[in-house]
Amino acid sequence: MAEQQQFYLLLGNLMSPDNNVRKQAEETYDTIPGQNKITFLLQAIRDASAAEEVKQMAAVLLRRLLSSSFEEIYPGLTLEMQTAVKTELLTSIQQETSPNIRKKVCDIAAELSRNLIDDDGNNQWPEVLKFLLIMHPYFQVISALLQTMEDQSNPRVQAHAAAALINFTEDCPKSLLIPYLDSLVQHLHVIMVAKLQELIQKGTKLVLEQVVTSIASVADTAEEKFVPYYDLFMPSLKHIVENAVQKELRLLRGKTIECISLIGLAVGKEKFMPDASAVMQLLLKTQTDFNDLEDDDPQISYMISAWARMCKILGKEFQQYLPVVMGPLMKTASIKPEVALLDTQDMENISEDDGWEFVNLGDQQSFGIKTAGLEEKATACQMLVCYAKELKEGFVEYTEQVVKLMVPLLNVPLTVSRVRVAAAESMPLLLECARVRGPEYLTQMWHFMCDALIKAIGTEPDSDVLSEIMHSFAKCIELMGDGCLNNEHFEELGGILKGKLEEHFKNQELRQAKRQDEDYDEQVEETLQDEDENDVYILTKVSDILHSVFSSYKEKVLPWFEQLLQLIVQLICPNRPWADRQWGLCIFDDVVEHCSPSSFKYAEYFLRPMVQSLCDSSPEVRQAAAYGVGVMAQYGGENYRPFCTEALPLLIRVIQAADSRSKENVNATENCISAVGKVMRFRPECVNVNEILPHWLSWLPLNEDKEEAVHTFDFLCDLIESNNPIVLGPDNSNLPKIFLIIAEGVANESVKSEDACSKRLANVIRQVQVSAGLWTQCVSTLNETQQKAIQDLLNTA
Repeated sequence: MAEQQQFYLLLGNLMSPDNNVRKQAEETYDTIPGQNKITFLLQAIRDASAAEEVKQMAAVLLRRLLSSSFEEIYPGLTLEMQTAVKTELLTSIQQETSPNIRKKVCDIAAELSRNLIDDDGNNQWPEVLKFLLIMHPYFQVISALLQTMEDQSNPRVQAHAAAALINFTEDCPKSLLIPYLDSLVQHLHVIMVAKLQELIQKGTKLVLEQVVTSIASVADTAEEKFVPYYDLFMPSLKHIVENAVQKELRLLRGKTIECISLIGLAVGKEKFMPDASAVMQLLLKTQTDFNDLEDDDPQISYMISAWARMCKILGKEFQQYLPVVMGPLMKTASIKPEVALLDTQDMENISEDDGWEFVNLGDQQSFGIKTAGLEEKATACQMLVCYAKELKEGFVEYTEQVVKLMVPLLNVPLTVSRVRVAAAESMPLLLECARVRGPEYLTQMWHFMCDALIKAIGTEPDSDVLSEIMHSFAKCIELMGDGCLNNEHFEELGGILKGKLEEHFKNQELRQAKRQDEDYDEQVEETLQDEDENDVYILTKVSDILHSVFSSYKEKVLPWFEQLLQLIVQLICPNRPWADRQWGLCIFDDVVEHCSPSSFKYAEYFLRPMVQSLCDSSPEVRQAAAYGVGVMAQYGGENYRPFCTEALPLLIRVIQAADSRSKENVNATENCISAVGKVMRFRPECVNVNEILPHWLSWLPLNEDKEEAVHTFDFLCDLIESNNPIVLGPDNSNLPKIFLIIAEGVANESVKSEDACSKRLANVIRQVQVSAGLWTQCVSTLNETQQKAIQDLLNTA
């Protein structure tokens, strides 16, 4: 404490108007070790009782210290000390009441953040960016970075500042960037023009590379708000691509190609189209020289990604370029990594620094894979997915060669995980592309994929990749339908899904045991929760696969399902976590929806839990249960009648609860409203329709759950078309309310023009148009947005 007081005295003397006092203070200050300086200066800044000028002086000195002596001081701090410095700065920004001091602390944080960017442009302190974004008023970091970028005397610092700006804008929500966009873009333009001149005159390119990427990052975040600045940048960027043809400018050219394509994607087709042809010609010229490019040419990966963005912008019009693009893309996607089986002695001669990764096989043997080119391969595979998704049947010429490339990649565990994810994603998309060739061709392609997909579900070690493979497999089954799996497939799939469910329960037990360990703490709990989330996500994919099987095979598949029945029943036990109960109920919802009336033979296992779950404390569980009641009414058959009657008052209780429309509850509530509608529509004998109908009408429209919204509008159309007196009201007095429901539904996109009910709703409106007085009465209650929605419906339906 005494030391700190002496330090305050020293800070006061450093500001003294007396030259001698100040000089002596500076000499004393210079003798203090750097680490101690940081401690004292931070304490001064954080001390609420210190005078403002003392705090201000401390902030200036700390920023200067980090700027001039970072390398000598900061790396020598202990990890705890480094963390403490960061924490203190962030806390100070949050708690400091003086705007002047707060700005200066922001400048210190920006300075430290700049210094913590490594040579690859990665920020080693990402929290500061997120924090400064949350602390909206402290956007001084942008101006601090731009000031540094304009420091022409120090190109390396300029490049680091540009890298920090890239990180900053990538993490920055669009809404927070927009107010500063104009100033930011104008600065970037000035810097880009200066650096372009510098490149022409002196050949220096480091800063220009980073500035081009900064522009791309800003456009990517700003999206359509970047349109006014498009013409400011595009001519210069095209100029770089046309003229930066020397070998040493390859990276700059690649980054500029990336920038142009990201700007095109940001501003959209309409704005980009006048330049699209010229840009495509530039890319095509590079592409024709592609075979002459060396394998490690950085332009390759930029080109591959740029083509995919151009495909997204141009849509079907991109198809004409496929013959030029596909050759190099397939070449990159087909890169075969070098692999080796090595014993311990061989391993000593090869290090992971040489670009090898190893998996220990036991018995003193390891399997190694050389990772060079694998990232490029992964990017190329993702681009193939993009083409299949965007071009659909326009990609059909290439489906066969892409399928032959992708299917073997599903089961190569040592490749970059992105390769396996892309391979999985491509499967249902390629089937969709191939549909135009007819059912026989489609079936052949599916047979080529199916075994590999099932095998991959059984063996994939990475849970993120596994979930993608399972999701794709489910989509493929939905696409191919009844008959796509043979008995062997079902047998293998049943064993795998059973294993996944058993593993799910076993993992939960292990986690509970770890919570009893003596070294259990918050950090362990965080890890356990991450593991739990992973497990639940795999459970959702088990549910996806079962959904696709039930919807394709209907009740025929029930005997096969019985091997999993007890495990699904276990999921819905009251003592299970809510996510287990939610997904267990979802699986039984599918059984009722797709396998009724046969589903009733399992009713003893799920009906009680389902009815009880309508009042569960978890909204996700309530939602799954409410959906179940709706499908019982719609598809279940006679046997489910008593349960529909029993469930109705419980559904109404949930809907009428005080917080039923809160953010976390609204989806469950809307499923309850839809379920009440389905009971009235499909099981009117279970309910006093005339009593419930006015209430149901007052709960409409549904805004969150679009699928259920369509069901409610279908039923509403039935009621209006049959001139239901309760819905229309005496002398059609309810029509303004009905108009309001329809208008809100269209405005919220709960009803889309392609939905069958949109035509029926439009007809209701047209009938009212005939009566001028009634039309005026109905429209006058609507606001401008709602009136536009009604007009849109009439125009499109």
